[in-house]
Amino acid sequence: MGAYQVVVTDYDFQNVDIERNIMAEYGIEFIPAQCRTEEEVIRAAKKADGILNQYAPITADVIEQLENCQVIARYGVGVNTIDVETATKKGIIISNVTDYCLDEVSDHTLALLLALARKIVVLNQSVKNGKWDVKKAKPVFRLKGRVLGLVGFGNIPQTLAVKAQSLGLKVMAYDPFVPSSIADALGVKLVRLEELLQTSDFVSVHLPLNRETKGIISRQAFELMKKEAFIINTARGPVIDESALIRALSEKQIAGAALDVVEKEPIDPNSPLLNMEEVILTPHAAWYSEEAEFELKRKSAQNIVDVLNGCYPDYMVNPSVKSRLRLSKKERKR
Repeated sequence: MGAYQVVVTDYDFQNVDIERNIMAEYGIEFIPAQCRTEEEVIRAAKKADGILNQYAPITADVIEQLENCQVIARYGVGVNTIDVETATKKGIIISNVTDYCLDEVSDHTLALLLALARKIVVLNQSVKNGKWDVKKAKPVFRLKGRVLGLVGFGNIPQTLAVKAQSLGLKVMAYDPFVPSSIADALGVKLVRLEELLQTSDFVSVHLPLNRETKGIISRQAFELMKKEAFIINTARGPVIDESALIRALSEKQIAGAALDVVEKEPIDPNSPLLNMEEVILTPHAAWYSEEAEFELKRKSAQNIVDVLNGCYPDYMVNPSVKSRLRLSKKERKR
């Protein structure tokens, strides 16, 4: 394969031993970094043949200065850290891992939904504060028959829909890119976003972050929601207009929120969300399990190895780049 170089722009894992070992099998030089800015990424990865990326910005300016890069692999599903359009124009493959945490995120979302519905966090804190009083939870409504609205209907929310239906929830979804045949097969009704917001008792966000989705859950969206409705976000923070959310919560336009992601991470220590009893917060943890982390790291590294070995990766964000490349289709193991 030759003496290729792969740079990890940043990571918040305990180590990158899995990736290092995979690269070592192919004689690839492996260089971990902890970049936070464009300038740091350029210095670290300017001459890299492949890049592993978590949160560091891979902007158009960064990509234009990459001299040898053939592939940028993202740890995760979303690729909002990467300027995919510029990379495609430059003939660089962008890869992600679309299937590593379907159960983890759907389970986490369902856990947040149940905690909101049964007021678990509120009651827990009340008891710890010395108050043994069920009235602290009022009102609580029976879950069976309530409506879960999924904003986005990709792999994760499709997995969630099945689990939610087993609890007696009715499920509807908004996603203009998913054919009705998929929704029909899962017993899910596809609707317009406005209808979903007006009808749902729980609104769960599952959209990628891009120009079209940023701030899509806006002040107008909250005005459409029921006063007893809850919103859950395990996707990307900026999909929800956070100032509009805080206003909606403050003015009791909605009943509460559960957020695994926020606009700026880590959350601002002065954020009003931290002092709102009706808000549950987790630290971008929905994806995590030991099994999911192992799978993510292995598949992300393998995507890079495949490309440097002259093959298209299993997970490819920008297939249109193929017109500029002459790679082979990867042989499947029998």
